[in-house]
Amino acid sequence: MSFYQYHVFFCTNQRDNGEQCCEQCHATEIRAYTKARLKQLGLSGAGKVRINTAGCLGRCELGPVLVVYPEAIWYTYVDREDIDEIIEQHLQGGQIVKRLLIDADTGI
Repeated sequence: MSFYQYHVFFCTNQRDNGEQCCEQCHATEIRAYTKARLKQLGLSGAGKVRINTAGCLGRCELGPVLVVYPEAIWYTYVDREDIDEIIEQHLQGGQIVKRLLIDADTGI
């Protein structure tokens, strides 16, 4: 069994050359919101959910992106409402949020 039920990695990569990157979409701010929201809900810590920063996950053109392990479920999001939906449906309810899903292989 894993130390965490879910381990969520947020791409917060910033590209200096002006190419699309997750940080252009306020990924660091949304990651901080997610971490605070999980604490507020009592969902963070051992046996629960861990939020981490990741460097480039190689999906910036689909970004911003995050990935939830152990299932390796990839999501894109636009705002806090999307994150709240991921928290409520996936991290609390165990159900994939299909409308925000990115296929890990094809990017669709």
